[in-house]
Amino acid sequence: MHADAYVVTPADGRAQSDDPVGDRAAGAAWPVRSGLVPPVAEGFVARTETVPGLEAALAPGAAVALVTGLQTAGGSQDWPGPCGKTQLAAYVAGALWRSRSVDVLAWVAAASRASVLSGYVQAAAELGLDHGGDAEAVAARLVAWLGGTSRPWLVVLDDLRDAADLEGLWPSGPAGRVLITAADAAVASGAPRMLVLAVPAFSMREALSYLSGRLTTDPDQRSGAIDLAASLGCEPVALAQAAAVIISSGIRCREYRDHFVQRQAQPAAGGDEATAAWFTWTVAASHAEQLAPGAGTWRLLVLTALLDGHGIPASVFTAPAVGRYLADQAGTRQPDPGRAWSALLVLERAGLVAVDTASAAPTAWVSPALQAAVRTVAPPGLLARAVRSAADALAEVWPADQPRSWLAAALRACAASLRQVAGDALWAGGGCHRVLLTAGYSLDSARLTGPAVAWWRELAADCDRILGPGHPDTLVVAGLLAGALLTAGQAVEAVTWSEWVLAGRASMLGPGHRATIAAQVSLGRALAAAGKPGEAAALLGEAADRGEQVYGAEDASTVAARDEYAAACLAAGNAAEAIGCYRQLLAGRERLQGPAHPGTLDVSSQLADAYLAAGQAKVAIAQYQQVLAGREDALGPDHADTLAARASLAAACDAAGQMGAALQLHEETCTGSERALGASHPATLARRADLARAYFAAGQLGDAVALLRDTIARSEQALSPGDPLTRALRQSLAGITGEMTAR
Repeated sequence: MHADAYVVTPADGRAQSDDPVGDRAAGAAWPVRSGLVPPVAEGFVARTETVPGLEAALAPGAAVALVTGLQTAGGSQDWPGPCGKTQLAAYVAGALWRSRSVDVLAWVAAASRASVLSGYVQAAAELGLDHGGDAEAVAARLVAWLGGTSRPWLVVLDDLRDAADLEGLWPSGPAGRVLITAADAAVASGAPRMLVLAVPAFSMREALSYLSGRLTTDPDQRSGAIDLAASLGCEPVALAQAAAVIISSGIRCREYRDHFVQRQAQPAAGGDEATAAWFTWTVAASHAEQLAPGAGTWRLLVLTALLDGHGIPASVFTAPAVGRYLADQAGTRQPDPGRAWSALLVLERAGLVAVDTASAAPTAWVSPALQAAVRTVAPPGLLARAVRSAADALAEVWPADQPRSWLAAALRACAASLRQVAGDALWAGGGCHRVLLTAGYSLDSARLTGPAVAWWRELAADCDRILGPGHPDTLVVAGLLAGALLTAGQAVEAVTWSEWVLAGRASMLGPGHRATIAAQVSLGRALAAAGKPGEAAALLGEAADRGEQVYGAEDASTVAARDEYAAACLAAGNAAEAIGCYRQLLAGRERLQGPAHPGTLDVSSQLADAYLAAGQAKVAIAQYQQVLAGREDALGPDHADTLAARASLAAACDAAGQMGAALQLHEETCTGSERALGASHPATLARRADLARAYFAAGQLGDAVALLRDTIARSEQALSPGDPLTRALRQSLAGITGEMTAR
């Protein structure tokens, strides 16, 4: 699609593509927006004096980084506190969105690799580019799409802390804009052609404009605004907190300044170089206590200081654990579910948090600098109680499914923040707190393989140090680390950890315990993945035999071990043993669950795979036909499992030289995939490539080339020219045309 392929619809005047095929292929309804943009504060000032030309600099194809700058009023020292970078980014993003200058807006919290990947996956899902698979692969698909599309887009990477977190994920493209907020320019150095703009404190004119915009109800409150702005060094956050207190208390700027000067003269926990915002937040916190005496605003502020300030889901504040935490201070036994939410709104009124209740996912934002300040002065006993309550609350509200949702990503970020600031407190009960396990499970389920390995590795080290190598939680976490390593393709290290877990289980529980047998199965799986199928088969066979002796042949753990053993035998080239094992498993499944049960059909398909590996193509075809018939009867012709069964049968016919039947099955698979998934879904495109190879094998060279060229064009349009699937399709075409040339 070309950049000029747009028409204006009379309904709303929005520019729309006149290429509906491309829109459907991408799976998106335009415009597309992902991520939660923080709300722009009341009285926001566009910073035209201190950050001039930002919107002009953020032209298509540009990348701009907003970094902490120098004070322009009140001194020459480096500006150490928050200067409004995120607010400025939110304003620019909103302006581009409202003016319909971008078709895609993706707001991504970028404080960690896991957060970046989660944000990219959410954007990919909104664009119809998330078809499952590893999060890294989905993110790479998004980056490739951004680089090739002609649709205007904006990606905001908020609070980027380490350029390494964007390795392989820097967004770029002629139609796109990239806006980064970071503490310093060095963080953004990894991006090509990055324009770095320093964001300092307000100018005096901007500071007065901000105060005038906030103090509108009673103009008399502006009395002394110039002196107040000067005393606060024109610090944006300090002015925001001061304005909130002035508005809610009814005092004037002059009176606030007098109080501030008195407070500033006192020694501060922030040190001699503390910024104005250090003092204004303490005034705001005291004011919140006065606004709602006994409501627990201070205790709640301490709890919010432990979580991820880039977006705390509202459900965390209404969790039972938070209610108990606040009820403990009030001396009541019955926690009030609305107490924390009321206290949060008071904190917002005092200028300490931002709350967005209008969105579909109500959220609270807290400045990371404010969080650090609160943790500095909070009493250790209160911090410890807040840590336990925050951990319990996260575990209570964690969703059981949808690991790639915004809520799950936000809770993972909150758990990571809590773990970082809590130290060893999350092991205070003599074991690993369940929220740490829940967060790791969520990383696994979201297929964030790299972050999952890092999480389990660090957790395993902590468990070993705090609980000891023989503690049950240490063994559990080590086993989960082995599984994450295996998923990430690091099979050799997975074997090492699995061996350690098996030794610990056998020593503590004995060789016949279920957990020990499960550890054997895990080690066998790792050995097979590490290219040692013979060792894997021997170990898995032993596990299956022991499970059968202790628990019986039809026990679930025995069946699982036998299934892994059969797969290892097949990988080791012992197809005859695999066939015998799968036959035994199939007979048991049919007896217990019936021939039409999905589990039975799964084993039947594995048996067919074994027949095919053994060179018994005709027997394999008959077995695949049974599987296909069962899938069609139970699920219908276009279900994903039915399509997979038909594709397997087609491959078996290919192997048997039954080209006519193979071509028909490949064609039926492609047709069904187009009906069920769409003509440009990656699975459909891959199956069209299989059909092209079948055409080539049957001598229909023209049909093969024509189909591959059409499939490549679809892939370039729906995904991108640089997408891995597009490249694979091109390689297939090159292979076929190369063979044709040789002939």
